[in-house]
Amino acid sequence: MKIIRRSGVEDDFDEKKIEAAIVKANNSVVESERMNDLTIHLIVKAVLEECSLKKHAPNVEEVQDMVENHIMEKNAFNVARSYITYRYKRAMVRKSNSTDQQILSLLEYNNEEVKQENSNKNPVVNSVQRDYMAGEVSKDITRRFLLPKDIVDAHEKGMIHFHDADYFAQHMHNCCLVNLEDMLQNGTVISETMIERPKSFSTACNIATQAIAQIASSQYGGQSISLSHLAPFVQVSREKFRRETKLRLEEAGIQTTDDKINQIAETRVKDEIRQGVQIIQYQVTTLMTTNGQAPFVTVFMYLDEVPEGKERDDLAMIIEETLRQRILGVKNEKGVYITPAFPKLIYVLEEDNIHEGSRYYELTRLAAECTARRMVPDYISEKVMKSLKKGYCYPCMGCRSFLTVYEDEKGKEKFYGRFNQGVVTVNLVDAACSSSGDEDKFWEILDNRLDMCYRALMIRHERLKGTKSDVAPILWQNGALARLKKGETIDKLLFNGYSTISLGYAGLCECTRYMTGVSHTEPKGTEFALRVMRRLNDACEVWRSKENIDFSLYGTPLESTTYKFAKCLQKRFGIIPGVTDRNYITNSYHVHVTENINAFDKLKFESQFQALSPGGAISYVEVPDMKDNIEAVLTVMQYIYDNIMYAELNTKSDYCMECGYDGEIQIVEEDGKLIWECPNCGNHDQEKMNVARRTCGYIGTQFWNQGRTQEIKERVLHL
Repeated sequence: MKIIRRSGVEDDFDEKKIEAAIVKANNSVVESERMNDLTIHLIVKAVLEECSLKKHAPNVEEVQDMVENHIMEKNAFNVARSYITYRYKRAMVRKSNSTDQQILSLLEYNNEEVKQENSNKNPVVNSVQRDYMAGEVSKDITRRFLLPKDIVDAHEKGMIHFHDADYFAQHMHNCCLVNLEDMLQNGTVISETMIERPKSFSTACNIATQAIAQIASSQYGGQSISLSHLAPFVQVSREKFRRETKLRLEEAGIQTTDDKINQIAETRVKDEIRQGVQIIQYQVTTLMTTNGQAPFVTVFMYLDEVPEGKERDDLAMIIEETLRQRILGVKNEKGVYITPAFPKLIYVLEEDNIHEGSRYYELTRLAAECTARRMVPDYISEKVMKSLKKGYCYPCMGCRSFLTVYEDEKGKEKFYGRFNQGVVTVNLVDAACSSSGDEDKFWEILDNRLDMCYRALMIRHERLKGTKSDVAPILWQNGALARLKKGETIDKLLFNGYSTISLGYAGLCECTRYMTGVSHTEPKGTEFALRVMRRLNDACEVWRSKENIDFSLYGTPLESTTYKFAKCLQKRFGIIPGVTDRNYITNSYHVHVTENINAFDKLKFESQFQALSPGGAISYVEVPDMKDNIEAVLTVMQYIYDNIMYAELNTKSDYCMECGYDGEIQIVEEDGKLIWECPNCGNHDQEKMNVARRTCGYIGTQFWNQGRTQEIKERVLHL
C-alpha cells in the first residue's frame, strides 16, 4: 500500500509510524487516561482497513484525520487532544518551508501529484519543471498576499476553485480568439521583427505558427485561430504561380493557353496548401512554449465565414487537407502514426455540408472519418448556435470558453481579438452537502458561495487593470488582440463586454442527487438542476449590471481539480453513496459517466443545460471503435446539427511501443492504485505507450491523476 507524503512524493505505507505517533500522544497524558496496547493496536488496524478501502493512495492528512477519529471513538479524548495539538504545531513549522519542499520534490521528479496535474505536460522536461517551480512561487504569493484569507480557505477546502493561481502573480489573462486576419493582412511584429503581409499561403501558415507560439507564452489559457483568415492567401499563391508559369514557359519559347497556365498553377496551389497545412500541424505539435508544452491551440473550420465563390472553395480545400493530414496523424519516436493532442479541430455543421448531396457533404464525410480515427474534429451546429447567440456563429477559445456577443461602436460584431479574464469555480456538491439536504439552507449557502466567487473574480479583474500593453506586445500592440500604443493600459478592453470573466460550476449531477435523491436526468432532478443553473445565471446578470463587465456562466472542464474536489468532499462529509463515493465529481452539467443513456437522449437532455451555460460548455458521447461504421458517426453529427450547439464523440486511440499493439490500452488496479496496461503484452510502463483520451474537451496524452483515471475507467458507452 502507498501513501502520498506532504511534499507530494509517493512512498510505502508504514504502519509503525502511525503506531509511534499514537503512543507518543498516549504517553503525554496522565496514566489513568491512557489507552492500553490492545486499543492502540486496534486503532492502527482500523486505519489500515480504512486506507485499503480507498480507491487511491491516501495522503498524510487523510490518514491523520482517520487516526483522530478512531482515538475519539475509543473515548480517549485527552489523547486525541494531545495528538491534534502535536499535529498543529508540526503544521506551523512546515508552513514556513512548504514551498521549498514542493520545489525540491519537483526537481527530483518524485512529486506524484504534480506528475499528473496536467495531461499535456511532461514533468521530466526542464522547461516544464521551470514552469512548475515558478508556479509554486506564484501560488505561494497568491495565498499569502494577493487573496483574502476566507477565499484561500474556501479554495483549499474545495468549496470553490481559484483557477490558475500558478500564473496569478503575473498580469496574465486566460484564453483568446486570435485576430489572425489583422496580423496577416496588416502585418505584425514578432520578437521585435517586422513581419509584412505574406506573399504566399505557406508563408502565411508559417507566420501563423510563429504567432501561436508567442501568444501561448503570453497567456495561460487556450487560443483559437480560424482557417478562414488563411484562405485569402491561397489566391495570392495562385496569382504568383500563374505569373511564374507564364514567364517560364515564355522564356523556354513554349506557346501555351491561359487554360494550360491555370492548370499548372492549380497543381502548384494544391501542393502549396499541402505544405502550408503540414507546417501548421507539425510546428504546433513540435513547438515547445515557455510553460513546457505544445501550444494549446484550436483550429476553426467554418465555410460560411468567407464569401461564397472561389474563396469559399479555397477554404474547403484547406479544410480537406487539414482533415486528411489529421487522419494520417503524426509519427511517434518509433515511427508509428499516432494521435496528436494539438491542434484541436472544430468543424461547423451547416446547411451546405450536413445533408447528403449538399455542396460540401463529402467534406463532412471526411470529418466523420477523422473523428472515428483521431477523435477530432468536434462539432458546432451553426443552426443551434445562431439561435442561442443572436444570429452569430463563431469559435470557442481553447476547449469550451465562449465569448458573449459584442458589437463595436459602429454596430459591427467582433469576436476575434477578444479574450477571457479568468475563472473561479463553485463546487455545487459542497454547497449541497453543507446544507444537509435542507433546500432553503442550500440556496442560502449557494448565494454565500456565489458572493465569494464574485469577490474572487473581481480580484482577478483588478489584477489585470493597469496592465500595460508592453507586457505582451504580440497581444496588445501587434494585432493578436489589439493595436494599443506602447505604455497604454489594457483597461478599456476589460469593460463593456469586450472581454468576459467566468463563473465556473462543477458537480451539478451529484448536487442534484444529494438534494433530490434522484439523478438530474429524472424529471424531479431535472427541475431542480435547471433552477440551480438559472440561479447561477441570475448572479452573473446582477454582477454584469453592477460592474459593466461581462460575467458569464462557464461549465468548468475539471482536470486535476476533479480529484481535489472529491478528496475534499470525502474529508468534510465522508462517503455518501452516489455523491462522494468516487475520486472524481462530474464536469459541469454532464450526465454521470456511469449512467446508462443512449447518445441521442444524452445530447438532447444536455442541450437544455448547454443553453444555460453561455460562457462555455461542451457535451460528448462515448463511442466504441467507429472506423468501420462512418455512417453511424454521420448520424450522430446530423443529430448534433439539429439539437445541440457544441458536441464531440469520444473514441480511443492508443499504441504500445513494447509490442506494437494498436488498440485500447486498459486501466487496471494494482496495490490499490489504477495503472495503465497493454492487454496484449501486459506492459505497465507509461513511457513505452501512447495513450490519447478526451478529458476536458481537449485530448490529453500525458496521463492523469487517480481521480480522472477512475472517471475514464468508469465511462459507459452511449452508442
